[in-house]
Amino acid sequence: MTTTLADPMAARDHARAMAGTVVEAMPILPPIADDLPAHVSGEDLLWEETIAAGGYATRRLTRGSRLRLIDLEGDACASLLIFNAEMPAERLNVADTVKIQWNAYLGAGKLLLSDMGRVLMSILEDGAETHDAFCGTSNAATNQAKYGEGRNSGAFPNGRDRLLLGSAKHGLQRRDVHPCVNLFKGTRIEADGAITPLVGPYEAGRTMVLRAEMDVILVLANCPHVLDPRDDWCVTPLRVSAWRGPVTPEDDPIRKATPEALRAFLNVEDYFRR
Repeated sequence: MTTTLADPMAARDHARAMAGTVVEAMPILPPIADDLPAHVSGEDLLWEETIAAGGYATRRLTRGSRLRLIDLEGDACASLLIFNAEMPAERLNVADTVKIQWNAYLGAGKLLLSDMGRVLMSILEDGAETHDAFCGTSNAATNQAKYGEGRNSGAFPNGRDRLLLGSAKHGLQRRDVHPCVNLFKGTRIEADGAITPLVGPYEAGRTMVLRAEMDVILVLANCPHVLDPRDDWCVTPLRVSAWRGPVTPEDDPIRKATPEALRAFLNVEDYFRR
């Protein structure tokens, strides 16, 4: 700390002088975006934020909200946790997400299911097609082993601790940081069972849109994939937008796509019938 900033009044003046400063990675308040879909009003925008490399973000979204994720430079890794906002003991279950849909590869039309058989979110659009429902995220030990530094406050933050910081803002604890899915970074399971990481980097601007099927808490961490083969700690910013939208209707094609999907949506509708 410099001599000037050691003076509390000078520190206050310095902090106030920073008001209005805009940096690349930050929430935009009130949220503003000039590239919303044509049918979306700016008044319906709920969330606009760029998550830095190694950063995290969290938000509560209501049922029907749309979440857009943009891999701005082609090397983001969006590790995602989802909780039922009303009852966070219900949360994303990656094993059931894979098992119930008979498919381990996420993409447009796929569901993110809870441990109670309900749809938390569905994937409406997928311009990436490289996602991972197998590996989870990095932790302090994996980063220490690979990069020589694994602390949350260090130069190479890990995904699990970033997810913990986001979860803690909702009163959740380390035990609540459940297995996540990784979006924009994929894996492929080979015939012999080996896992091949598909981490790019890819073309900039790949985009996904998800729909909240319940009131949800989202926590996102943007850290390198745990199986990234590169020696360097590599990840780039992730942009997040969310806006209000209608609740999924009975004739929705994702809802009707399979018997398993229909049952998961019926479980949601039964929950909200109380």
